Amino acid sequence: MSKKDLGLLILILVVGAVVAIINPRFLLPINLANTANLIGLFGILAIGQAFVIITGGIELSVGSVVALLGVLFVDFIATRDMAWPVALPLILVLGGMIGLAHGWLITRLKLQPFVVTLCGLLIYRGVARFYTADGTAGFAFGQNFPELEFLTAGRSYGVPNSFIALIVIAIVMWVVLHRSVFGRYLYAIGKNEEAAKYSGIRTGRVVMAAYVICGVLTALSAIYFAMYTRSISPASHGQFYELYAIAAAVLGGFSLRGGEGSLIGVILGTVLLQELQNLVNLLGIPSSLNFAVMGGVILIGVLVDQQWGVYRERRLMLEATRKGMAGASAE
Repeated sequence: MSKKDLGLLILILVVGAVVAIINPRFLLPINLANTANLIGLFGILAIGQAFVIITGGIELSVGSVVALLGVLFVDFIATRDMAWPVALPLILVLGGMIGLAHGWLITRLKLQPFVVTLCGLLIYRGVARFYTADGTAGFAFGQNFPELEFLTAGRSYGVPNSFIALIVIAIVMWVVLHRSVFGRYLYAIGKNEEAAKYSGIRTGRVVMAAYVICGVLTALSAIYFAMYTRSISPASHGQFYELYAIAAAVLGGFSLRGGEGSLIGVILGTVLLQELQNLVNLLGIPSSLNFAVMGGVILIGVLVDQQWGVYRERRLMLEATRKGMAGASAE
C-alpha cells in the first residue's frame, strides 16, 4: 500500500468516525449494508474508468452506457423471455464492442477521447430513450427471477453480493494492472505515449484493450444496477455516473494526465465518495447538493494531485542537485 493509499484509508476512518459521532445511525447494519452495496455498484464502474484514465484518456459515456445496456438487459429477460445465461454474456459483449469502437476511433482515427466519449454519452442516451419510446423499462408486477438473486441487493453471509463481486473483480484487475506486462504497458503509455511507441509497445492495441475492459466492466455494472432498481427510466437512469467513476479514480490517486494510480486507491476512493454521500443524507443536507459535493471532491482531488506532482518534481531536482554537488566535491 502506497503512502497515498494509506493517507486515504486514514481519511476514510476519520470521516467515518466523525459521521458516526454526529449520527449513530451510520453504524446500523442496514445502513452499512446499503453503503457497501453502492460501493460495489460504483466501484466496478470506477475500476473500468481507471483503466482508461491511466492511459491519459477519459470515458464520459459511462452513465449513458449503463442506461442503454440496462434497458436492453431488462427487455431481453423480462419481455423477450431470453434465458439469462444468454442475455448476461450478450450484454457484456455489447459493452466490450462499445469500448472497442471508442478505442478504434481514438487510436486509428486520432480523435480526442473527450470528443469520442462525449458523443457516445449523447448517442447511447438517445438510443435508450428511442428503444423504450421514452418510456420506462422494468419488470412486471410479481415477475421474479430467483436464479438472478445474486445480481440484486441480496446478501451472502450478510455482505451484499455486489460488494463481493467488486472484491473479486478488484483482485483480478489488480493482478492485471500491477503484476502483468500489459499493466506496465498501460503505465508507460500514460507517462509518455511516444516513448512507449518507440520502445516497441503497440500502443494502439493497448489503449483499445483499456477501453474494452472499461466497456465490459460498465456492462457488468449496468446489469447490477438494472437488477437493483428493477425499473429503468432511460432519460435519467445512470445520469452523471461517469462523474462518480472519475471522482473515485481521482480520489484514489489516478492522475488525469495518465501514468499514475493504484487499484487499491480506486476502491478506497469509491468508499470515501459513498461515505461522503452517506454523510450528506444522514445530516439531512438537500440531495440537490450531492453533485456540488461531488464536484468539490473532484476539484480537491485534482488540486492535490497537481500539487503533489509539483512537490515531487522539486524533490527530484533537489536530490539531483545534491548528488551533482557531492560528485563535484569528491573530485
